[in-house]
Amino acid sequence: MERVFDSEDFPAQEALGAWTEMAHRDIMPKTFRVVEGEVFRGWFDEMALGSVQISSVAYSLITTSRTLRSIGVSDPESLQIVIPRRGPHFIEQNGRSTLVEPGEMVLLSSSRPFQSYAIGEATLMQFPIALLPAGARHIDRLVACRLAGGKGIGRLLADYLARVTVDHTCYTPADMLRLGTIGLDLAAAVLAHHLERENEIPADSRQRVLYARVTSFIEKHLGDPTLTVDQVAAAHHISVRSLHRLFQAHGVSVRASIREQRLARCRRDLVDPAQQHVPIRAIAARWGYPRPADFTRAFRTAYGAAPAAYRRETLSRPGTRAT
Repeated sequence: MERVFDSEDFPAQEALGAWTEMAHRDIMPKTFRVVEGEVFRGWFDEMALGSVQISSVAYSLITTSRTLRSIGVSDPESLQIVIPRRGPHFIEQNGRSTLVEPGEMVLLSSSRPFQSYAIGEATLMQFPIALLPAGARHIDRLVACRLAGGKGIGRLLADYLARVTVDHTCYTPADMLRLGTIGLDLAAAVLAHHLERENEIPADSRQRVLYARVTSFIEKHLGDPTLTVDQVAAAHHISVRSLHRLFQAHGVSVRASIREQRLARCRRDLVDPAQQHVPIRAIAARWGYPRPADFTRAFRTAYGAAPAAYRRETLSRPGTRAT
């Protein structure tokens, strides 16, 4: 992500004006106010994934307003999903008033006036409404409504946004476009879930969302050595055959995906200087390999060296750090 604003770069009396200019340029025209006598402090990071913009923001107590006049100046006709990470966010739009806190999310429309009172940190996802399969007349029902972000499909979207911002340095331009598509699919699934209109999501989008849900489930259960293909399928209410077809469409098998993710986590921990005194068998068990011999054999096949030798050689290189 790129940091496009930091209040520390400006004199205290100029920070709010610079923040307003940045928002006008990178998001949409708005007006901002701080509590009388207070100095604005905040920062703004952003990343473009095709037509989707992901932002990570922090701010001192601030009032944000988007008026009819602001809309007349510029309307990107976009939707914005706001996920608070710290601090309360009070939103007013479309005749609704909603208090949103960490673990929840809220939808805003650029085409209607709104006002918010917030302090803390948040993740924002903004995208053109035209990219959603559901019509705008249905989406209006969700504007300024509190949506669950700590469970189900909402948590999957929140986890996706958290992960995509952490790993951003590893992406190629083609990766960015694909990740934008995944983000749109997840956002559409969240909104359709709350509208009870899942059948309006195109079949290919539903498959991508299902794949994201399955891979997220596997990632959370890598440390369970008893994890099986049957369990993965049952957890998502699909047949084992359908699960295999889902992964084949992405060029991998279910078992290979589990094995590769486990070995990748083991490799990461083995070459982490902060964990150099953790026994190899403990790292292997942490990621689903309770039997050291099985782990050694699988690791040697994947990386061409036994775990101990790989760790020793990697950690002996100057400047080695966790990857």
